[in-house]
Amino acid sequence: MKTGYFRSFLTFKILFLMAFFSHQLLFGKIKLPDLVSDKMVLQRDVELKIWGWADQGENITIRFRNETYNTSPDKNGKWSVQLKPQKAGGPFVMEINEITIRDILVGDVWLASGQSNMETPIARLTDRFPEINVSDFNKIRYFKVPTQNNVESVQENIAPGGKWFTGTASEVMNWTAFAYFYALEAYEHTKIPQGMLVSSLGGSAIQSWVSQEHLKDFPNDLIDKQALSALNSSKLDKGRNLWNQKDFNDADWQKAKVPGKWKDNGIQAKGTVWFRKNFELPASMDGKFARLYLGVMVDSDSVFVNGKFVGATSYTYPPRKYDIPGGILKQGKNTIAIQLTSNFGNGEFVADKPYKIVGDGVVVDLTGEWKYNIGRDMSKDEDYKSKLKNLRNTPSGLYNGMIYPIRDYKVRGAIWYQGESNAGQSENYAGLLKNLIENWREVFQWEQMPFLLVQLPNFMEKTNDPNVPSGWAGIREAQFKTSQTVPYTAMSVNYDLGEWNDIHPLNKKDMAKRLFLAARKLVYGEKLVSSGPVFKSMKVENSTVILSFDNVGKGLKSRNGALKHFAIAGSDKKFVWAEAKIKGNTVVVSSNEIKNPVAVRYAWSNNPEEANLENAEGLLASPFRTDDW
Repeated sequence: MKTGYFRSFLTFKILFLMAFFSHQLLFGKIKLPDLVSDKMVLQRDVELKIWGWADQGENITIRFRNETYNTSPDKNGKWSVQLKPQKAGGPFVMEINEITIRDILVGDVWLASGQSNMETPIARLTDRFPEINVSDFNKIRYFKVPTQNNVESVQENIAPGGKWFTGTASEVMNWTAFAYFYALEAYEHTKIPQGMLVSSLGGSAIQSWVSQEHLKDFPNDLIDKQALSALNSSKLDKGRNLWNQKDFNDADWQKAKVPGKWKDNGIQAKGTVWFRKNFELPASMDGKFARLYLGVMVDSDSVFVNGKFVGATSYTYPPRKYDIPGGILKQGKNTIAIQLTSNFGNGEFVADKPYKIVGDGVVVDLTGEWKYNIGRDMSKDEDYKSKLKNLRNTPSGLYNGMIYPIRDYKVRGAIWYQGESNAGQSENYAGLLKNLIENWREVFQWEQMPFLLVQLPNFMEKTNDPNVPSGWAGIREAQFKTSQTVPYTAMSVNYDLGEWNDIHPLNKKDMAKRLFLAARKLVYGEKLVSSGPVFKSMKVENSTVILSFDNVGKGLKSRNGALKHFAIAGSDKKFVWAEAKIKGNTVVVSSNEIKNPVAVRYAWSNNPEEANLENAEGLLASPFRTDDW
């Protein structure tokens, strides 16, 4: 009875596996990007593109919301269809031939990018915001683009492993913090599904998110394609899977003596050198087992006899003793090939060691003349690397691997939270950010694509000297100038939300709230005050400076007492802390130490947490300076 049950179960299991793999093969005719999958959010009110890859000759049929679309792959196997604009709602189902995609929402999709503060895991915030643990928001969704850094060329698909998650408690721990709070803020205000498409990487510089074409204004960030190609080629062993073959023609190779040192044989290389030697065997050894002795070699080796691998050693010291299995050796001519690697160029067949083949009473002496050729010479790498010093910043690599592949996924706007890694080169940041925005608008084919900028918060210890240089202030200024000069951009100010001793501040909730306030005006067209006072102009009267502002809302005010963090300087360019007072919609700045002022700075430091100029709506003024020193 038990035996019959087991046989029935085994038969059922085999049939099930056959059906499963047959089903998988059908699915295998069509490949979709991971973005096009269960729980995705599609952008409302715009034409949508659904794309993928398929075998030649495959007909693709898409059914979505009572509409049918048909297409077929091009010569490269890629296909796409345009879906008509969709109203917000869901969940919906999409069928693509045999594939069914479920739980699709239509709403607003936000492309969120940058470095580690866009990457901060939501799990870090649960103590501060315990409501995360009971999150119950199915209408907000999250997709993290897997890391893919490719400096050589743009990629057609993102790296595998991406997946959409909901904002419910069982899945919310897969989110990053800023994305969660922004999606929640947007959903609670609009009551429309929100999708966060997060393409970011901790520690990344802005240059890595910009194409090479849009880095032409910055020669130091352009990649020497010839040097890169040469470097990649130099990493390849020219002899791999070729010079080990028995019948390979090595007539033009150089000669070397074994045993012996590379340098004594005139071999000037760091890397891999191939050695070959022919030897004769009598009929008695045809197909027989034998033992191969190759003394000691420096450093690592792989050994082939008649094209067959027989052994390898990964470091210098062990004696090389390899078995040659039966069936490899032949009567007459045989060939041994050795791939010997020494990364420091001190390769060697150590003297006074045995180099021979022993088998069935036959001993073949392998010392004497060999042929050699250089497979890879790493010493040339340094020349190429000297021309590629900027590769440490991986210019364009993340654009190629994490922005270009998602260019067809329609979004409502972009969010950019980055700058920490560029704080030491703030003088170029405004130009780089402008070019990034132009680049992304071009690749997403949307000239008016909204960009929301998160200005860097306060960080590091406070200083009592207003003359201390500040890379972070320089980045904030670049972000501010971009928001004022590049159309369809907006920025939130956050220098009161950071933590002096943590570059990853936890209050992402208020940061997201402020940024969405900017989105309400820029993206949704609401009439409201969405930012703090914006410096407009200065006028010197006697020993005082009068500063004028835009975006004053219902009026200027100070937060928590007298105005702080204003500094003033004369022609000697030495700043001192100043007294500042609000007068109508202006701020009057002065100091007893400066009789003839020429410049003013506000909140110009790494950590200007105490700076407190705001409008009546409670929004802080962005840091600024009137000089360009």
